[in-house]
Amino acid sequence: MLGALLGSKHKKSIDFKANLKTVKKEEEKNTSFLREVVLTVVPLSAVYGGEQLRYLSVLLLRPSHCSLMSKHKLFLLRHGEGAWNKENRFCSWVDQKLSENGVVEAQECGRLLKEHGYKFDHVFTSILSRSVQTAWLVLEAMGQEWVPVTKSWRLNERHYGALIGLNRAEMAQKHGEEQVKLWRRSYDITPPPIDESHPYFAEIYNDRRYKTCDVPKEKLPKTESLKEVLERLLPYWNNIIVPEIKSGQTVLISAHGNSCRALLKHLEGVSDTEIVNVTLPTGIPVLLELDEDLRPVKPRELLGDQAKIQAAIKKVEDQGKANAVN
Repeated sequence: MLGALLGSKHKKSIDFKANLKTVKKEEEKNTSFLREVVLTVVPLSAVYGGEQLRYLSVLLLRPSHCSLMSKHKLFLLRHGEGAWNKENRFCSWVDQKLSENGVVEAQECGRLLKEHGYKFDHVFTSILSRSVQTAWLVLEAMGQEWVPVTKSWRLNERHYGALIGLNRAEMAQKHGEEQVKLWRRSYDITPPPIDESHPYFAEIYNDRRYKTCDVPKEKLPKTESLKEVLERLLPYWNNIIVPEIKSGQTVLISAHGNSCRALLKHLEGVSDTEIVNVTLPTGIPVLLELDEDLRPVKPRELLGDQAKIQAAIKKVEDQGKANAVN
């Protein structure tokens, strides 16, 4: 009996030692992995900016059981150039059509997407004409005019409040470039609200399209930060768009600079400070490859001629400077 008991204890001791060795091996493996991560990430800091480096770090540190396979493709598109984009004015909720150049941008975008062989199952737009018009022109150029298009105010451009209609360069001269940049690009800073004395107040709030919203007209925003854009966008994203993507449909969201930036912040986990540096030019499609949980498996890709894209990004960034040229 005593021998059996000692034998049992001896066996448990052996099992414990074997388990301890396994644990140590796993710790050594993890330590080696983290050492490789550090050695990989540090040199990359000399090549990539903060946002790209953050993304690479997330990928490298993702647990081994997490797949990096792309399961879904999502396309984001800031509408083609509008009339007020050309005049460097805060357009926001004022309903402007595309400029001649904006029409060309949308058509070229559609041709590019067709050349790449992409096919859409559903397109989502805001209820502003420049967003809808862009979607129509893209689908026409792709030969996919029959694809369903669904519109929602929740994809509208950010509401710039009292800044609507004002020229960005003139505002930079008056208030300083840093203040205009904060109004334009920051995450949680809200411009002064619009009121009934504003020249575009009646045009916006008497427009019957806003009777179609899922909130009463008096509850619609009078100004917004990017944070508030994300807050009014997320219910629509989660309840309407996400089920479409997860069902296997390829979705295009033809919207606006800030509604697309807000969604990128949500999907990619861009920090409150880094989002200031995320710039989307008009008419350039953005491809996001997502896993089954709709997490990006690679950095976003702006499709097209990269030299032209960089020039277009710089043009957008320069709009808030005092010496900006339209």
